[in-house]
Amino acid sequence: MIKANTDIAWLPLYEALASSVRLSIIDLLAVNPMNVKELAEALGLSSAIVTMHIRKLEKAGIIQTKMVRKQGGTHKICTLSEHEIQIDIPHPAQGAVKMHETSIPVGHYTEYEVYPTCGIASREKMIGQFDDPRFFLEPERMNAGILWFGKGYVEYKIPNYLLPGQRPSALELVMEIGSEAPGVNENWPSDIEFSLNGVSIGIWTSPGDYGDERGKFSPAWWRLDVNQYGLLKVIRVQEDGTFIDGQKVSDVSIDDIELDRNHWTFRLAVNEDAEHVGGLTLYGKGFGNYNQDMIFRVYYE
Repeated sequence: MIKANTDIAWLPLYEALASSVRLSIIDLLAVNPMNVKELAEALGLSSAIVTMHIRKLEKAGIIQTKMVRKQGGTHKICTLSEHEIQIDIPHPAQGAVKMHETSIPVGHYTEYEVYPTCGIASREKMIGQFDDPRFFLEPERMNAGILWFGKGYVEYKIPNYLLPGQRPSALELVMEIGSEAPGVNENWPSDIEFSLNGVSIGIWTSPGDYGDERGKFSPAWWRLDVNQYGLLKVIRVQEDGTFIDGQKVSDVSIDDIELDRNHWTFRLAVNEDAEHVGGLTLYGKGFGNYNQDMIFRVYYE
């Protein structure tokens, strides 16, 4: 089940549902998995148009696709990945939510260990050379709007602005992220681990490294044969566990993390011993489809 709310991070989901064609696709896949050609015939549309709708539904996490050998050919089979969507609308009685929000540019990492393929770039130019980890120490990295690596990690320090007596009830991180394939490959899974203050809070498997079209906010000089956009992910740690896009990924709760300190440490990693070592691409302002840096929110009482 997807548990959504009125946060802007859920716009891709609501956009995916705002189409009679896409709702019809969901109805058809609720009966049986189908390939693009079968869906096109059932809807009386071209395969190209149906493919466009499939991408929106897949990006929203409503369906999933995989390539299957069948009847002497390869077919892209579509199936529903979710069977229920719950939308929580704020109630006036809840009052104003107390929250601190910090925007973290992707180049403001404080520690790293990365391996090729790798690189960083600002909105104006590449920073250093492709596939040379030494340039991750380049001072100009502070202006980076995108970074990527094949395996390893980057780590960020986040200031704690809570005052004595203010108790955190939930932590939330929002970011545009994807895998890192040589070039691009939408079928390139990668197990990305998220950690907070040294505690692993969950793993998300990115489906691929997307480049079928230019990122909406990527600069004109950015090559078309490399990473273009990722998926917007919302990671939330609260009292009953850790959730990604409303789906529980671990039992790690906010009480399991030491938060009584002047700053918090957030790490994104692709570990060498992971099942899918498919790298990581992190998109910030000036790249990808969302034109925002990482956002860190602390909800407190």
